Amino acid sequence: MDVTEQKYFSTIDFVLFVLLLVASMAIGLYYALSGRQQRTTREFLLADQSMKCLPLSLSLMATFQSAVAIVGTPAEVFTNGTQYWFIGCSYILGLLIPAHIFIPVFYRLHLTSAYQYLELRFCKAVRICGTITFIFQMIIYMGVGIYTPALALNAVTGFHLWGAVLATGLVCTIYTALGGLKAVIWTDVFQTVVMFAGQLAVIIVGVQQAGGLSHIWRKVIEGNRISGIDLNPDPTVRHTFWTLALGGVFLMLSLYGVNQTQVQRYLSSRTEKEAVMSCYMVFPCLQIALGLSCVMGLVMFACYSDNSPLDNQYITSKDQMVLYFIMDMLQDFSGLPGLFVACLFSASLSTISSAFSSLATVTMEDLIKPHYPSMVETRATLLSKILTFAYGLVCLVMAYVIHLMNGSVLQVTLSIFGMVGGPLLGVFCLGIFFPLANSTGAVTGLVAGLVLAFWVGIGGFVTQIPSITTVSTFLSHSVFLYFSAFSKPVGLYALYSLSYMWYSALNSSVVILIGLIVSLITGPMKQGELVAGTVYPLMDKAQDLMQKLLRPKSCVGSREQRVKWTHLPSNAMLQYYIDIHCSVLQVLIALCISVFPANWYMPGTNKWSCPNREKHCKGGREKDLSTIISGCLFGAGNISVTYNQKSYHLLVGV
Repeated sequence: MDVTEQKYFSTIDFVLFVLLLVASMAIGLYYALSGRQQRTTREFLLADQSMKCLPLSLSLMATFQSAVAIVGTPAEVFTNGTQYWFIGCSYILGLLIPAHIFIPVFYRLHLTSAYQYLELRFCKAVRICGTITFIFQMIIYMGVGIYTPALALNAVTGFHLWGAVLATGLVCTIYTALGGLKAVIWTDVFQTVVMFAGQLAVIIVGVQQAGGLSHIWRKVIEGNRISGIDLNPDPTVRHTFWTLALGGVFLMLSLYGVNQTQVQRYLSSRTEKEAVMSCYMVFPCLQIALGLSCVMGLVMFACYSDNSPLDNQYITSKDQMVLYFIMDMLQDFSGLPGLFVACLFSASLSTISSAFSSLATVTMEDLIKPHYPSMVETRATLLSKILTFAYGLVCLVMAYVIHLMNGSVLQVTLSIFGMVGGPLLGVFCLGIFFPLANSTGAVTGLVAGLVLAFWVGIGGFVTQIPSITTVSTFLSHSVFLYFSAFSKPVGLYALYSLSYMWYSALNSSVVILIGLIVSLITGPMKQGELVAGTVYPLMDKAQDLMQKLLRPKSCVGSREQRVKWTHLPSNAMLQYYIDIHCSVLQVLIALCISVFPANWYMPGTNKWSCPNREKHCKGGREKDLSTIISGCLFGAGNISVTYNQKSYHLLVGV
């Protein structure tokens, strides 16, 4: 494509693009005018809790499969190879943990906003801090989401950049405010189909234009774009297997575990089971989307390996690479540019609409309703719609701020989520997994995590700026090396050089660590102060799983009744002996069981329980308990208890 030549949409291209906008608006109008017309906040914010798992799963995928990913991922593969594909490995734990831990906790508490949990678990101050942090995070992210497709449309058609920004923001704001979450979810379904169709069409035609699959494969092999597994443990290396597969888990948890946009969808499902199933179904959808983006990047490299538009300065940023490819190589296929730009806008609209809905929800439920508890539903619903419009205007302003930033769209976006999403993930994990954590520890940990997040994040951006006296070398998305292009960063520069994929892991870990330390200093949360259902019994679940995996079934007699050792009275006197065949580790485990209170992490539980009998110990005043540890803990003996001349077999775990 000649650098002076401007490509424009054909009539068919414009028709496809306009049809996307009209269809999105039509879905919003349909749900605004049909049924009960979104008259209550439950209908407007939670889709009346009537959604099934299939549309939910597609909406969950579309929410963060934004135009940023569609533009950024192929450009990343074109420039650096397929190493980024290994982020798909993080999807396994990144979706299993929300499905089996976060969703059950949130759904059973009957929440509307995820940050209501923080007040139930800690206090109102923690809830407000979490809400404000989330609002800040999403406003910045939406600026990126609006700006990216507008930039693409400007590059393809010459359409005014800020005219495209306004068109995107206004269309999205209108159908979100009119139709509520149900309109957002069903629009996401339609837009997901458009996304997949656009990417697939571009790949098919691109393969033909590039000379076939064999030619593409030869080119990418010669260009070293098929990456092997890089097991380098250095956290300052931008993309390695560990960075993507492990660091990506924390990023996924911050997105699909505790982010309000996704939690709101889980809570809109008809049942908890359907919410869990929708989380399972996201996995293949994300893998398909990631695979299509990577293949598109390889096709682009095969076409431009000998004549890169970046090297020839036909484009100024690699984030323009995808649209350049569309208009240069596929310009003779009328309608294809319009379909792909519709694909971009579909991704953008789904992301932005989800954010508007979630921002309106947390503002209403966390900041307004607590001060006006008697507000009638019609007024609350109207105010929610007004808030949606207001956030649309705010995000348009943020799009201009993003325009002024330098760097990759993909990395900027993920860095923001890592910097802000990591501390939020940390405070939720602190509450769900650690019963001793108190509100003082939660607030202190969250503040410490945010301070560290912006210190490292901003420090990383600042060190990219070349100084007057130092010659700097910039690699794609790398951090400026202070000493030379070949020296390994040390001290603070090593911290600033941390890969952006580790931001969530670092920041969430700091929140948990500081939160636990402060909680222990100021006095751990007492068992009686915990609200039922706010703590996930992680140790209890782990012990049950260990027993199922490691304990032979034959070790429990048919006449013995089973009872968890965690239900023993906390002040019961335990007597034991260790079988001569036990290992040193098993002896230590037995000693720990006998020394530490058995039920310290079971809030409100101070009782025996078994299939045929339940006896409350009333604070452990029952003294006639004798315990014998017979045999190995994971062997044939486990622990047998004699209580009132009845035999019980205890389930023991590490």
